[in-house]
Amino acid sequence: MKTSTHFLAPVIAVAAVALGADSALAQDASKAVPADSAFVFNTVLFLMGGFLVMFMAAGFAMLEAGMVRSKNVSMQCVKNIGLYSIAGIMYWVIGYNLMYTGVDGGFLGAFGPYGIPEPDKEAADASYSVASDWFFQMVFCAATASIVSGTIAERIKLWPFLVFTAILTGVLYPITGAWKWGLGWLSPDADVGWLFTTFGAKFQDFAGSTVVHSVGGWAALTGAIIIGARAGKYDKSGAVHPIPGSSMPLATLGTFILWLGWFGFNGGSQLAMGSITDASAVSRIFMNTNLAAAGGVVAALILTQLIYKKVDVTMALNGALAGLVSITAEPLTPGPFAAIIIGAIGGLIVVFAVPLLDKFQIDDVVGAIPVHLLAGIWGTLAVPLTNSDANFVVQLIAIIAIGVFTTVTSAVVWLILKAAFGGLRPSEEDELVGLDKAEIGVEAYPEFGQGSQTV
Repeated sequence: MKTSTHFLAPVIAVAAVALGADSALAQDASKAVPADSAFVFNTVLFLMGGFLVMFMAAGFAMLEAGMVRSKNVSMQCVKNIGLYSIAGIMYWVIGYNLMYTGVDGGFLGAFGPYGIPEPDKEAADASYSVASDWFFQMVFCAATASIVSGTIAERIKLWPFLVFTAILTGVLYPITGAWKWGLGWLSPDADVGWLFTTFGAKFQDFAGSTVVHSVGGWAALTGAIIIGARAGKYDKSGAVHPIPGSSMPLATLGTFILWLGWFGFNGGSQLAMGSITDASAVSRIFMNTNLAAAGGVVAALILTQLIYKKVDVTMALNGALAGLVSITAEPLTPGPFAAIIIGAIGGLIVVFAVPLLDKFQIDDVVGAIPVHLLAGIWGTLAVPLTNSDANFVVQLIAIIAIGVFTTVTSAVVWLILKAAFGGLRPSEEDELVGLDKAEIGVEAYPEFGQGSQTV
């Protein structure tokens, strides 16, 4: 789990006053609640944060449904409900233990399913429910796979994608997650290994700008390069042919759902709400998260107006998401103005990076690589600007290590799947007619007759 480093005093001020205890004792106790109450509050934070992050699955699905053409909408819906379900199973079968059990300053944990204790057999000194922690960690794992889904939309077969999802959520993400959150070699609670010994600082990534978002971004980038671009996206001269999405209202709805879910993503990562300090921290995290997203939107609005003389709605939507990703590495320590600037720079990154990817003919349907990978890198590097415990060199080393591991392992998996399935792409005919008709059998908008659409 993302490890909490503080424990809660089992005293409550109101009870002390009611019993006639002296005022000094009451004042000292006013910042804590009894251990049982703290257990409940912390568990509720995990559960509330968890179901908000789970709702991000709907956000990803709607964002992708709006950004692809109408002939591929059902495919994206199937991919998203499939990947969430596969992630949930794989994270129980192998992922959670691989990420948290017996890592001990190393690189990976134990293999095998994770055991959840009966409700009346929770550890006496536990500060939250074991099952609530598993659920909270699982939805983060699923979010990583959602990032990949949007980037390689419209030109990958269903089953190779789902198999890749199983490997990503069951093995690849848990390994890099173990390095940071499972008391591995990058953990702030594991004073072991050459990284801490050499630099005297620990890798800081509060809610996962790198551990979640960049991991998904690296996997998506690798897949986009190996699979190639959609038919008709680029011509032989290198010219770019824009392929508009089917529904900007759906994409906007998806963005707002993701924005809402991010309060659970970042706020829940405080990992405790049983004291005044924790409750205040969660509130500050909510505020900074919202301000960063707003900063990303405004920056994207202004820059697209200046460059293109028109505002691009897709840039504005991705500006919000880039702001959210940027603040995720450290949503607690920045002041409000700093949070806006951190998010705004994320929005600027999106506007500049989308055409840059096109120059390299890397086809990213939803803009997930600029949003999750590049803004994730920026957010991780920005941590030392507001958190004195962070070190730029250590942040960079962690980014590179996680990036190299994820890129190499993802490439190996993609290439194995390409050989095993006789290719990752559907046939040219299937891509032309749309994957809803070719692979799903249920068209999202049958009255529109997508089967007759051209590229």
